Amino acid sequence: MLSRIVYKEFKNLNYTKKLNLKNNDQIKQKILERLDVIESSISLTKDIEQSIDVIIKCLKKGNKIVLFGNGGSAADAQHIAAELIGKFNLKRKSLPAIALTSNSSTITALSNDYSSDVIFSRQCESLVNEGDTVIGISTSGNSLNVYNGLKISKKQGAKTIAMLGNNGGKISEVADVSIIVNSKNT
Repeated sequence: MLSRIVYKEFKNLNYTKKLNLKNNDQIKQKILERLDVIESSISLTKDIEQSIDVIIKCLKKGNKIVLFGNGGSAADAQHIAAELIGKFNLKRKSLPAIALTSNSSTITALSNDYSSDVIFSRQCESLVNEGDTVIGISTSGNSLNVYNGLKISKKQGAKTIAMLGNNGGKISEVADVSIIVNSKNT
């Protein structure tokens, strides 16, 4: 939201002009749109609770959490893994988690040697074990590489969770649990 407004203003701005903040109404509207998304997300509590149960069972059995996504979802995957390994709100034992988005050499080699469609599935093929929990994040719900990663993980006996937008897309069909935020805005 902020980046779109800044870009729009920047595009119309010559360097001698001051930034025009006439966008106050636009900013308010964008915030209100996000509030609608948050309010509608209250209906997701059962899916969130089910996801928590899957993750807790996985960790209690000594397994790990594997996460991935593209773009901003890749950053989300890395952030979640960091919080699990770190302490997130309380001092505790580190929890085993890995984001498959943080090794640029692996991602670029797989993209170059195969295609970007397999950057997660190839990693899951070697890193995911039975009993692990694999979380795929896709705001479109249709990222083929996320779909492929979840599909191979499920085949290997992992539980799969999808965090999705845009009505869930085709990824919701392959995940054991789908948390779908029904919005195209990310």
